[in-house]
Amino acid sequence: MAQADRVVAGVDVAKGKVDACVRALRSCQTFQNTAEDRRKLVAWLRRCKVTLAVMEATGGYERDWAKVLRAAGIEVRIVDPKRVRAFALSAGCLAKNDTIDAEMIAWFAETFSEAPSQAHDAAREELLALVKARKALVDLRTRLQGQQPRAAPTPVQKAYARSLKSLATEIAKLETAIAATVKATPDSAERFEIIESVPGLGGTVSATLVAGLPELGQASDKIAAALVGIAPYDDDSGDRRGRRHIQGGRRWVRNALYMPCLGAATLNNPVLKAFYRRLIAKGKAPKVALVACMRKLIVILNTMIARRQKWDPNRYVVS
Repeated sequence: MAQADRVVAGVDVAKGKVDACVRALRSCQTFQNTAEDRRKLVAWLRRCKVTLAVMEATGGYERDWAKVLRAAGIEVRIVDPKRVRAFALSAGCLAKNDTIDAEMIAWFAETFSEAPSQAHDAAREELLALVKARKALVDLRTRLQGQQPRAAPTPVQKAYARSLKSLATEIAKLETAIAATVKATPDSAERFEIIESVPGLGGTVSATLVAGLPELGQASDKIAAALVGIAPYDDDSGDRRGRRHIQGGRRWVRNALYMPCLGAATLNNPVLKAFYRRLIAKGKAPKVALVACMRKLIVILNTMIARRQKWDPNRYVVS
């Protein structure tokens, strides 16, 4: 179906309800988060001949609604809420409520109808949920370790010790589940093995890249780097030439890649190590050189996965 023939619905998801808007028909409806109203939403969208429903990522509330619509044969696209809000502000829409948000989501989707979207993959979504849950527990453990009092009464110290032990157990269980989920899908297992074959990259960051960057091997090198948020952007105006900088992207993926890349660039990976040293010798700041190494690493991984090839230092020499 041509994009011009598509009828798009914007769906604003809240905890207890959704507001849906079809701008082409100037029609908006509210549906409660019940089984009956979910059926009503599907029926209404079908009456409106909607072929694409677009909703913002809301921390998980959108998943059940997306599942219902996909089961009904309606394509669903999940978009970045920051982009939608910026779009609304650029259109001069300062007011904000659920109905307006649904309309803005629909307008955004119509305006950027050619924007690429990741195909729905239930197995990858499960892996993504496991990886993010592990990250949340690891972050919690780190905070508890930093807050743990050294000269506190014994009951306090024991409470912290029990909490940390419990967290370690749960993290281990999630890591087991992550490994099993990766192995259960041949494509994920192959991508995992390719990424893990790179010196310096272990199982944790490999699972993170499989779950959080499925575009690897399919997107261009520039897009892959931008998705991680390590692509340099210009800051020029007239005769002024500002410093290039990175921004945007999937911050949690970038954070997960940072320390493994640091180890690879300074200790474990001869190719990235040589590249890092060349940049330092040219006067680049260590952090600038490290970000450049992260970008090179993503480009290398993008090529490796596209070619279904494991690490070969002679093939992936970087200049």
